[in-house]
Amino acid sequence: MDLPKHVELIEVCPRDGFQNVHDIIPFEGKVAIIKKLAEAGFKRLEIVSFVSPKAIPQMADAKDVVAAVKDTLKEHGVRSVALVPNARGVETAVECGIDELTYVISVSKAHNMANVRRTPEESMEQFKALIQEYGHKIDFRLALATALGCPFGEEIRTERVAEMVQFGLDLGCKEISIADTVGMSNPKRTYDLMKALTAQFGADKFVMHLHDTRGLALANTLAAMQLGVHKFETAAGGLGGCPFAPGAAGNVATEDTLNMMHEMGIDTGIDNDVLHEAVLLVQQYVHAPIVSHLTPLYKKEPCV
Repeated sequence: MDLPKHVELIEVCPRDGFQNVHDIIPFEGKVAIIKKLAEAGFKRLEIVSFVSPKAIPQMADAKDVVAAVKDTLKEHGVRSVALVPNARGVETAVECGIDELTYVISVSKAHNMANVRRTPEESMEQFKALIQEYGHKIDFRLALATALGCPFGEEIRTERVAEMVQFGLDLGCKEISIADTVGMSNPKRTYDLMKALTAQFGADKFVMHLHDTRGLALANTLAAMQLGVHKFETAAGGLGGCPFAPGAAGNVATEDTLNMMHEMGIDTGIDNDVLHEAVLLVQQYVHAPIVSHLTPLYKKEPCV
C-alpha cells in the first residue's frame, strides 16, 4: 500500500470540539487545553470561531482566548486558525492577529441556509469580496461542508464539489478542506470523490475534515491517504459536531488517528504523551463525552 511518509494533523478541538458543548467551558480551561496542545507538536491549531455569541454561546470569549494563548503559540511555532462565517468575523480575526482563516461554504443549499442563512452562491460572492479586501492581510482557506453527504437528503455531485474547489483555488486559497460534516461517508465514497479531486487538482491542495458519526472516520482517513492526501483535521477526545446539522457527531479523535499513524510507521511530529495530557485536561474541564477508543487507556487523574 502506497501511503504518505508524513501526515499533518491539524487540531480543531478548541473550536469544532468546544462549539457544540452545552455547558460553558471555563475560560481558564480553554486556555490550559490550547496551551497544552501547542506543546504537543501541532503546526496548526484551530482555536476559536468568530461568530455571534447568540448563535454559539461557547465562543463568546473568543477574543480573550486568542489574546491569552498567542504568546504560547508563537513560542512553539504554532499557527493559529479561526473559523469565520461572515465579514464581521474576518474583521475580528484580523484585529486579533489570527494567522489563518477557514471560511465555510456548504455544498448543500439546505445546509448552507441552516448554517448561515444564505445560498452557497451568496456565500461564494461574499467570500470573493472578503478575499479581495483582506487577502493581503491574512491567509484564507475554503472549507466545503457536506462535501461527502447532506443531512437534509440533498444530492452532492462530485462535479459541483470540483467547481467549488476550483472557485477557491482561483481566488488564491492554497488549501481546500473537504468536510464530511455529519459523518455520512464511507471509504468507497471518500475514495471516489478524492480520486476525482486529486486527479484534477493534486493531493497537496486538500485537508480532510472527517466526523465519526458511524464509526468510519479512520477508514475514510485511510481511503484518502491511499490517494496521497496527507493533511487531516482531528479533535482531541473525539469532541465536535455541527449545531446546524442534524445527527452530526464528533470529529475523528486525534489520539485514535495518531495511534493509527504510529502503528503504520507514518510520522506526524506529535508527542503522544503531551497529547494524552491535553486529553486529561479536556476530561477535567469539558462536560461532554470523550469518545475516543484510547480514552479508557489513559489515567483518570486530573492534570495540573
